[in-house]
Amino acid sequence: MNATAREYKLLKSHVTSKLIFSLLVAALLWFIMFSPWTAPHVNFWICMTASALMLTCFALTFGGRQSIGTENKSSLVKTCILGLSIAVLLWFVFYVGDKVSQLLFSFSRAQVNLIYNMKGNTSPTILSLLLLFIIGPAEEIFWRGYIQRTLSEYRSPLTAFILTTLCYTLVHLPSGNFMLIMAAMVCGIVWGGLYWLMPNNLKAIIISHALWDAAAFVWLPF
Repeated sequence: MNATAREYKLLKSHVTSKLIFSLLVAALLWFIMFSPWTAPHVNFWICMTASALMLTCFALTFGGRQSIGTENKSSLVKTCILGLSIAVLLWFVFYVGDKVSQLLFSFSRAQVNLIYNMKGNTSPTILSLLLLFIIGPAEEIFWRGYIQRTLSEYRSPLTAFILTTLCYTLVHLPSGNFMLIMAAMVCGIVWGGLYWLMPNNLKAIIISHALWDAAAFVWLPF
């Protein structure tokens, strides 16, 4: 094995260690927030905000500035329009999905209500600000900008998309809420698929996630 090959193997090992560490921390944080054994003992929004900030730090520290998107030729206006369009389309997908799920599963409405109950007595304005400027962007920076992008450098983009979507879905399993897990899977497929198809438009995907979160959870709940 020549020096270049050894250096590449060592670099890959370091990158993999950081990825695994980051994913384990994310899994632990999501367990604390959603597990029935721990969730009643924490303030969800404080925990989620702290988790979002922590994962963003991991992404920027381990993944560099590329975690928030590479430069492209699209103007800010076009990027915002694309992000808004994705958010609107995804909201309609979930609107239809909500109606269909109520026809298929007798428990769907009750589980969706449990998700909305997490709002508690928190001000809608505060929730909107957190979702728009911290939580929504942080999830895309971590999951797509760091995890999926880094995996794409050592695996095929398709494999990176599948693995990231799987991890994004699995961290929601401790909730035991079928509707939440399915929602995470659909969102992971949509945002991960978009990043797979247009990796230079991460900023638009970040905008879409932030807007969709605020719309689906606060402004226009299902």
